[in-house]
Amino acid sequence: MSFKAFIDGAEGTTGLQLKTRLSAHRDIEILEIDTELRKDPGERSRLMNMSDVTFLCLPDSAAVEAVGLCKNPETVIIDASTAHRTAPGWAYGFAELSEEHRNAIASGKRIANPGCHATGFISLVYPLISHGIAPKDYPFTCHSVTGYSGGGKKMISQYEDPERDPEYDSPRQYGLGLKHKHLPEMTAITGISEPPVFNPIVADFYSGMAVSVPICERLLDKKISVSGLIDLYNEHYRGCELISASGAPESGFLAANRISKTCRLEIYVMGNDSQLTLTAVFDNLGKGASGAAVQNMNIALGLKDTAYLEEGDALL
Repeated sequence: MSFKAFIDGAEGTTGLQLKTRLSAHRDIEILEIDTELRKDPGERSRLMNMSDVTFLCLPDSAAVEAVGLCKNPETVIIDASTAHRTAPGWAYGFAELSEEHRNAIASGKRIANPGCHATGFISLVYPLISHGIAPKDYPFTCHSVTGYSGGGKKMISQYEDPERDPEYDSPRQYGLGLKHKHLPEMTAITGISEPPVFNPIVADFYSGMAVSVPICERLLDKKISVSGLIDLYNEHYRGCELISASGAPESGFLAANRISKTCRLEIYVMGNDSQLTLTAVFDNLGKGASGAAVQNMNIALGLKDTAYLEEGDALL
């Protein structure tokens, strides 16, 4: 069976990644828009209504407007922006979290693709809350190191400029006002009572990210060991082909780009039984963006979750 897909905003980083992936997807026919008409509401609406699935790779305000252009009730819309991640009536596109999340994606026509930093934080914290390990008012902190491709075309050009400022050689903190756009979904999806203190850092590598959450065992509702927590994650994500959990690497180092160009997510439980660091490692362009969007499309269209997402199919 062949499905028609339209990418609204195919010129951005996520849109280009999506187009690359979908071009190799034997079940998908991409509906192309003429370059001179890519901002024309009438032509965009026509292609949306023709499509089985439309991806929105647009700024938030433009994504909200774009939803109104689609009049076909059978068209699945997958929004890669921040606009609908906590909006009523939109499924949150992280199927591995629970059967409820998977079913909402499979049956829904409006799917919000998760943010990259949020994917890491939620993958770590959602099981702690849902299994009663951490209280909802736990004072969570999150540190996230990402490759510069997460900043889109502008940031990519800045980092790849041979005349760039020497500060780009160093990891750089941002979101210094603690009002990052991912905080609402990080809070709402995990069910915690307050947003985490979030410290995002961009560094001089193209893609990949490591999202870390430090944990103090004495503040938990249930005592749990390092090995017990590894088991809990593996049980929570049992049957999920793209997610696994383990202890600290034998090398003593954990690189943020270790599984770049894949759509997997690896959870590491490190430390000791009184102080732990939980880290999710994945590709900000894979499980953190276009890979997650294709996975959500596969589920919504009744295809295998990992169609064109397994290592042999990675095209980044």
